[in-house]
Amino acid sequence: MSTASDPVGSRLSFGAGPIGNLFERVSDDEAARAIDTAWQHGIRHFDTAPHYGRGLSERRVGNALRGRRGYRLSTKAGRILQPDDQIIDDRMRDGFRSPMPFQVRYDYSGDGILRSHEASLHRLGLSHVDLLLVHDIGAGTHGAEDASYWAQLSDGGGLRALERLRDEGTVGGIGIGVNEVEACLRMMQSVRLDAMLIAGRYTLLDQQALERLLPACLDAGTEVLLGGPFNSGILVTGTKGAAAPYYEYAPAPPEITARVRRIEQVAARHDVPLPAAALQFPLGHPAVSQVVAGFRSAAQVDQSVAWMQHPIPGDFWAELKHEGLLRVDAPTPDRKTAA
Repeated sequence: MSTASDPVGSRLSFGAGPIGNLFERVSDDEAARAIDTAWQHGIRHFDTAPHYGRGLSERRVGNALRGRRGYRLSTKAGRILQPDDQIIDDRMRDGFRSPMPFQVRYDYSGDGILRSHEASLHRLGLSHVDLLLVHDIGAGTHGAEDASYWAQLSDGGGLRALERLRDEGTVGGIGIGVNEVEACLRMMQSVRLDAMLIAGRYTLLDQQALERLLPACLDAGTEVLLGGPFNSGILVTGTKGAAAPYYEYAPAPPEITARVRRIEQVAARHDVPLPAAALQFPLGHPAVSQVVAGFRSAAQVDQSVAWMQHPIPGDFWAELKHEGLLRVDAPTPDRKTAA
């Protein structure tokens, strides 16, 4: 295994959504082993949220990290969990099979941000988080209600509460965790962000963040954590399995499947595993500090570390660009970075 000084551990983060029972059950022991394995590989950044299993992910992450030193922890704000004694099983709710007896209410106001942060500390059983990220603010999540939720964050004191937490040293830094470029740009115009977690918008299949967002982050000194490097499935499963591949949490449309099939053909010619390319590609951009991949087991952690270490020749990236499968202006990682 890698050591704590290995660059893989400094470029790969543990996304704790799956251990909130995303789509399927994960036992407490499996979750703990996944985090222990990540730690042994030198991974030190762990990302969770109240939304992940309605508090289940935060409880498991806190239990695994309590007593350790030298990690960085991010969680999120924007949802309040309210007790609900009618929830007595782990049927699917919001994509998670969690038995946690809570209903979710969005609240981006100043009071909501402060309450969310305090409740997260209680679930984590920890005294401090390093990054507090505003979760899922944006039209893609809220549709017609977006304006009212943005008003909570701006006029309702949410941004002021975030700045207060940072200024007091209660949190190490503040930011945003979304999958929408426009939401990130809007928030950057309103408050100085230490970091952002942007999911799925700078991948082998979607480079829309390259145009405006990543340059803006470089100019502002905002750290970028790239989540969703597999676009929710298809860039790890590929197109050749028995089950239909998933893209953005739904069956992949034909045009996406066809594009991935062409990428697979190029990857095969260069002996490059598709998931290795998906994990390493975002790190070629100087704004991106880490890739956040979701893990539900120790085996998945081991496999992702191996993909991160797989050497990828420059000719592979060049052929993707020549075939129109990757933007020609997208910076790509060199072999030294990958290793």
